Amino acid sequence: MADITVDARNLQCPMPVLKVAKAMKDVRSGQTIELIATDKGALSDIPAWANDMGHSLKEQFEEDSEFHFILEKS
Repeated sequence: MADITVDARNLQCPMPVLKVAKAMKDVRSGQTIELIATDKGALSDIPAWANDMGHSLKEQFEEDSEFHFILEKS
């Protein structure tokens, strides 16, 4: 289970990235965030953002037409 869950359902690009970036500022290194999004753009945007920022994408899955990303702060 993640330390924080960020709900970005029904938000279009770039809002899921902006919401998870803001949440990352509120957690310490090693803590995790679960992002839930419905925008298909998040499938490429979130892994690319995590890689660019040096954070780890621990898990990514789809459930009930929602995309879940588990990210660990570097």
